[in-house]
Amino acid sequence: MSLLVVGSVAFDAIETPLGKVDRTLGGAASYFALAASHFTPVRVVAIVGDDFKDEHKAIFRGRKIDLSGLEHAAGKTFFWSGRYSQNMNERTTLTTELNVFADFNPTLPEPYLNSSHVFLGNIAPKLQRSVLKQVRGKPKVVGLDTMNYWIDGANSDLRETLKHVQILTINDDETRQLTGEHNLLHAAKQVFKMGPKILIVKRGEYGALMVHPNFIFSVPAFPLEEVKDPTGAGDSFAGGFMGYLASEGSLSEHALRRAMVYGSVMGSFTVESFGVERLAKVKRAEIRARARRFSKLTAFKL
Repeated sequence: MSLLVVGSVAFDAIETPLGKVDRTLGGAASYFALAASHFTPVRVVAIVGDDFKDEHKAIFRGRKIDLSGLEHAAGKTFFWSGRYSQNMNERTTLTTELNVFADFNPTLPEPYLNSSHVFLGNIAPKLQRSVLKQVRGKPKVVGLDTMNYWIDGANSDLRETLKHVQILTINDDETRQLTGEHNLLHAAKQVFKMGPKILIVKRGEYGALMVHPNFIFSVPAFPLEEVKDPTGAGDSFAGGFMGYLASEGSLSEHALRRAMVYGSVMGSFTVESFGVERLAKVKRAEIRARARRFSKLTAFKL
């Protein structure tokens, strides 16, 4: 199966209680693609500037990642800097420079038009919908991520786009903002009315919750002795989740439950280092081993 992701490839400056980096590869599409590529081939649609060099592109090489849709434009690549609180649960954005990303108008290369699985990363809902319109036929699965900025400032566009989506992945606060419901199960029912039939609520250090019309499934965050940088954990989760689903070619309950576990596994590797450093080096054997540990972590008998 083919998995297409549209989103940002960026440079980040990150400061946490355990250290800082002044410039590292980031962006939702970067984390997503590196995580998903362990399960299925990934096609990336994004934009970068003149400062994105071959050394940065090399991070994606040797993996099942197609960068034909990575547009190069005159100017600087999207840049973000942020600082995390002592407990890592609160993040302060220090700088956001859209640069070439401000004029991003995604155009899919010809080979991308037949993508069976599509993930619409956190960009303007109109752009998300324009990408979806370019895909030939009806993709087997469409997932979408969004944020409070679009929920508040482009609500009608977002709701129109959600009509064409099967899986919505957002966090607790965004779920409540989108639906006006505090209880997440009540919120899920409102989301189902908007179009998606599966809601994934990303809950940071508390893991993730999946609400399906027929069942509910929750995974914890993998317990780690040290978390260096939470940036990109949610995007890595989405990459692991969608990558596994594409590899299975199914939306069965069994496949969805396992996809949740692999999503959490990929997110757990990401937070072990700054930026994509750990995610770019993780091996398939390590992923399988951690998935087995997840199974032992959550197993019990009645």
